[in-house]
Amino acid sequence: MRVLSSLITIEKSGKGAVYLQIANQLVALVRAGTLQPGHKLLSTRELAANLKVHRRTVVQAYDELLAQGWLESHTGRGTFVTKHLPTMQPASGGTRSTVLPKSQKEAGFTFEKLSHLNRPVLKPVNRLHLDDGFPDPRLAPRAELARAYRSQLLQGNAYSRLGYGETKGSAWLRQELSSHLNETRGLTTTTDNILITRGVIMGVHLVSTLLIKPGDHVAVDSPGWFSATMNFVHAGATVTEIPVDEYGMDVSALERLCEQKPVRMVYVTSHHHYPTTVALRADRRIALLQLAAKYKFAVFEDDYDYDFHYLSKPLLPLAGADSHQMVLYCGSFTKTISPAFRVGYLVGPEDVITELALLRRIIDRQGDQMLENAIAELLQTGVIQRHLRKSMRVYKQRRDHFCDLLKSQLGDSVNFEVPDGGMAVWTRFDTTINLTHLASRALREDLYFSGATSEIEMRNNAIRLGFASSDLNELEESVAIIKKLL
Repeated sequence: MRVLSSLITIEKSGKGAVYLQIANQLVALVRAGTLQPGHKLLSTRELAANLKVHRRTVVQAYDELLAQGWLESHTGRGTFVTKHLPTMQPASGGTRSTVLPKSQKEAGFTFEKLSHLNRPVLKPVNRLHLDDGFPDPRLAPRAELARAYRSQLLQGNAYSRLGYGETKGSAWLRQELSSHLNETRGLTTTTDNILITRGVIMGVHLVSTLLIKPGDHVAVDSPGWFSATMNFVHAGATVTEIPVDEYGMDVSALERLCEQKPVRMVYVTSHHHYPTTVALRADRRIALLQLAAKYKFAVFEDDYDYDFHYLSKPLLPLAGADSHQMVLYCGSFTKTISPAFRVGYLVGPEDVITELALLRRIIDRQGDQMLENAIAELLQTGVIQRHLRKSMRVYKQRRDHFCDLLKSQLGDSVNFEVPDGGMAVWTRFDTTINLTHLASRALREDLYFSGATSEIEMRNNAIRLGFASSDLNELEESVAIIKKLL
């Protein structure tokens, strides 16, 4: 044991407590077979002297392993490796490396790496950014939200406020949302028609898990949002892409699909189509709802940035005109406030919402009640509504300025339509321009934008360039960099 104690190394400047370092390395020696069951350990005084640590530290290490069952102590005889452990074959060699834990990089068991999940996570950290269409957090009502959150945290009955809540989400937020959605979107909801989620992506996942069985047919708009498609593929669906033109999803193509196959669900971004930002035309909206009623498929309406429409009043959601209860409507505060605040909502028939709440419970017992109640307060006091009006003016100014810059500075290198709403411009580049290479070079200039990564982007040589999160000077600087690189 005196020889083996030389295999234990102490890093007193490390983050881990010294007694835990000793305990973990003793366990590693047992697991490696270097210390066999029944082996007698040095006394705490002797091991402490060998390791040059305080005896109390070794006592703590032994006590920890006694409690875990690795060691057993016999009065008057000493401390031993527990006899009931299975016998381990000593590792060959005897060097220190044979008893250290293996790398944490690779699992010892097998698992399948799912190819449909293989997509990079966007997290722009550059000073300049033409992102996917994110809001500007500098405009967010952060002070009001902080005050409301603090109020929720410190006031009222702590047991009820800081304890478990409803799986459907904060009752207060659902009440305020019901009123807000009914007033602004023409819906006819009650609190029982609303489930609070962590964002649209959670809504997509829950609905996919509940409604889709392996082999079911799901129709999506093309080009479309890859994260939604990932969920449908993950649920085992057969995904069919329905083309999108300047008037939104081609509903005639969808009808032909319905005549051939039993469609279970249609996913659509009807207001500002992702990624092109075009709106689904009124006649196609009516036709889509008629097809849903006829063929009995669910419609998942992703309304990710409804609040930002710059020409006139935005088109009302499909859900508001749905007389057969075929539409599940989903939105979030991600674009309203900031992506960091993971609060979304899913609206649908009461029986479906109740079942989705039961499903949500097994993956996420509830959301952040404090944050949900804080947002409810901001809705009730009109803070969010005022923020939206202010943001709309700012984002419209940025859209106009950015589109003028694209025309005047990049000329024939780009082609685009000025979007009626949203936070990004679907920008098609000249086919001679390698967007992936251009994005990589831009990063060296501290400018982030996505290179063409999806098949749709590569086929069209087009990407979304977000304007909302940058002020006018930042937009000018960003376009100047692209112009220089081109």
